[in-house]
Amino acid sequence: MTVAQSQKTYRANAGDVKAAWHLVDATGQVLGRMANKIAVLLMGKHKPSYTSNVDTGDFVVVTNVEKLVVTGRKNEGKVYDTFSLYPGGHRLETFKQLQARLPERVLMLAVRRMLPKNKLGRHMLTKLKIYTGAEHPHAAQQPKPFVITQGQKAALAAK
Repeated sequence: MTVAQSQKTYRANAGDVKAAWHLVDATGQVLGRMANKIAVLLMGKHKPSYTSNVDTGDFVVVTNVEKLVVTGRKNEGKVYDTFSLYPGGHRLETFKQLQARLPERVLMLAVRRMLPKNKLGRHMLTKLKIYTGAEHPHAAQQPKPFVITQGQKAALAAK
């Protein structure tokens, strides 16, 4: 008769986590595919030490966000809805209009909707740094380039 061995399950603590910095270039990237990869990095799901109730994620710096693309007819068909809580304050804006006015917000909204909807998710979103152009003020953190590979269809749509 064999005796069952117990196994210890590793649970990360907030003090144990070492956050890395990643640099993502958004030039020619598809919005949804890129937002998914960024959300995984922010949550820490790419690490073996991932724990759902602890912020085990990394920092992500995104540059050239104004050069994001979407597939299909989403330039005119994707609509962003805002309401100011004042009478007549309901505003609708297409992807193309919002991309021209506030390109950072397009990516921030896409990533935010992929994170947990609680305090931890809001904290994870603060580790996302989005910039138009190739310059960013986080050179001292030495972010490592993170390459997002595109699928075959996405590569054709970006051309």
